Amino acid sequence: MDLSINATKKLSNGVEIPYLGFGVFLVNDPKECEQSVLAAIKNGYRSIDTATRYENEEFVGNAIKAAGVPREELFITTKVWVTDFGYEETKKAFRESLRKLQLDYLDLYLIHWAAPGFEETWRALEDLYEEGLVRAIGVCNFQIHHFEKLAETAKITPMLNQVETHPLFQQVELRNYLAQHDIAHEAWAPLGQGKNGLFDSPALAEIAKKHNKTVAQVILRWHLDRDTIIIPKSVHEQRIIENADLFDFALDADDIKTITSLDTNQRSFGNPDDSERFKAMQEAAKSNS
Repeated sequence: MDLSINATKKLSNGVEIPYLGFGVFLVNDPKECEQSVLAAIKNGYRSIDTATRYENEEFVGNAIKAAGVPREELFITTKVWVTDFGYEETKKAFRESLRKLQLDYLDLYLIHWAAPGFEETWRALEDLYEEGLVRAIGVCNFQIHHFEKLAETAKITPMLNQVETHPLFQQVELRNYLAQHDIAHEAWAPLGQGKNGLFDSPALAEIAKKHNKTVAQVILRWHLDRDTIIIPKSVHEQRIIENADLFDFALDADDIKTITSLDTNQRSFGNPDDSERFKAMQEAAKSNS
């Protein structure tokens, strides 16, 4: 796949999203978050992914403002959290996200998990999209059965699904479904957060040595070669630079075969079908409001 740091993938509605984005999950310190986003933008990243749940939209907004890059050159994503589900509630949450990000529109707005009530929340996203307040809409952590349930009421098919994806959990069945329905595949935890011995894999180390790259760079390049959008996260500028240094090498068929063999088909983080957990969160939020 012939790519560069500026390469984009065309979504089903024609909007182009950078293949390489920058994630800010768990970056809660204001200074650290702002500095890392600024470092990412300075080093060529143009896509920034945040969420209401991350509690750092305001810091991201400050960094975007300080970066001085024209708004139209950036691609900004955030997500509606499960305790804001519902038609009016989602619209209110969207307006609050815009306020914190100091933006007039979003490039991508996502449903964070398939919690109870996601159908009404999706209806709000459709209306926000049709009003021109967001350029593309999608979901996170949706399984095939969630898409099928949503299709019963949706006017618009989600344009993207952001899901846990890494060499130990390659999402083969879901990935094929997304491709068949022209839904872009975006990986969160594209490096598996370095857990379960992924960075210590002898097979990955051998591939990295062959290409004179790090294991992380090999994994990120593998995602790109699978036509997957990635949002690696780091608060260290050198690592931010390394995570973007993916475009001067390519994996060969043997490399791909080796990485494919690492799939355990076991997720490491969060169960998309844990509806009882999400329902408890929603009920607790209502009782506290």
